[in-house]
Amino acid sequence: MKKILSLLCLVLAVSFASAQQLPDVNVENAQGKVVSIRSFAQGKPMIISYWSIACKPCIQELNAINDALADWRSEAEFEVIAVSVDDARLKASAKAVANSRGWEFICVYDENQALKRAMNVSLTPQSFVVDGEGNIIFSHSGYTPGSEQLLFDKIVELKKAQKKKK
Repeated sequence: MKKILSLLCLVLAVSFASAQQLPDVNVENAQGKVVSIRSFAQGKPMIISYWSIACKPCIQELNAINDALADWRSEAEFEVIAVSVDDARLKASAKAVANSRGWEFICVYDENQALKRAMNVSLTPQSFVVDGEGNIIFSHSGYTPGSEQLLFDKIVELKKAQKKKK
């Protein structure tokens, strides 16, 4: 029964995500500059992953993505955005974690959680795949080792769909 409920939740999440557009919400980048999350789309697909310093599965997922990133980028052009939802008191710690892990992707900080609310994120880790036009095409909650591959598989599907359009 649990598997059926999990599958139903996944189907609903994917259906909900497919109808959603990336919101135009400002976040702070690693250099302290306020930028719109939409500014990262620029025609390239993205993986957006929400995390916090207290979430061990979040950090495991981001480490796994980082470990696979070079191989993945040899197959497809895309961005990875790690969105910290830690509040202002913990933002410095979140930046220190991101720096110490050597993540080779974009880290942004949603200290007031406006982006988190706009994208209906309730728990971390939660990840989204967004196409180059800012359409959210896939959403995934939670992390188990290997589930990061599901995100990349969606990026590859986008690449194949783009080739068919041309």
